[in-house]
Amino acid sequence: MISPKQRAGEAAATLIEDGMNVGLGTGSTTAFAIEALGRRIRKEGLHVQGVPTSFFAERLARQSGIPLISLDEVATLDLAFDGADEVDPYFNLIKGRGAAHTREKVVAAQAKRFVVLVDDSKMVEKLGLKMPLPIEVLPMALGPVTRVLENMGALPALRMGLRKDGPVVSDQGFWIVDATFSEGLPELDMLNQTVLQIPGILEHGLFLRMATDVLIGHENGQLSHLQRPA
Repeated sequence: MISPKQRAGEAAATLIEDGMNVGLGTGSTTAFAIEALGRRIRKEGLHVQGVPTSFFAERLARQSGIPLISLDEVATLDLAFDGADEVDPYFNLIKGRGAAHTREKVVAAQAKRFVVLVDDSKMVEKLGLKMPLPIEVLPMALGPVTRVLENMGALPALRMGLRKDGPVVSDQGFWIVDATFSEGLPELDMLNQTVLQIPGILEHGLFLRMATDVLIGHENGQLSHLQRPA
């Protein structure tokens, strides 16, 4: 039986057209999309080029036979697809459980169309009630950043590796702090600007008004395709 994640991922691959430059997201749901796109390339002779958002996405794309390029080689991307940890009714997202949200945000910002792939458990009324906000932090700034976040009402926690001693390290060599807000994320535009202004923070996992489409796989076998009004 196809899982909701696989259903959403494989649906994303059907949106890719010949000649497109595509952003390739990171995570378990987008892995299905990357593999499905690779199958289309082999079976249909589809000509596409991909920009990966992480070392994981790069390796999987190469294994799947997707030609890769960098953002130095193209001015814009036709489409980018990626997963999300939470999606609210206004298409705002929390991303970053895979510690790749900085590169994911750069790639998404270059795309004419940003397609988010989730199962129905990721759809929420308010961001931050279930998931913390991931924040990418310069290691030497951990103490000052933690204190500022605490003063903002957050409970920050350094993310530790599951199969290694020590913290999770991003592809940029930064650490990840997960900031939990007991009542969910406060006013999003204010939070976005405030966090980015804290010295020592590279980026956070709040994606505001970037997604154009959300593909939702449901446990009942259905697929929903939501599009943000123009």
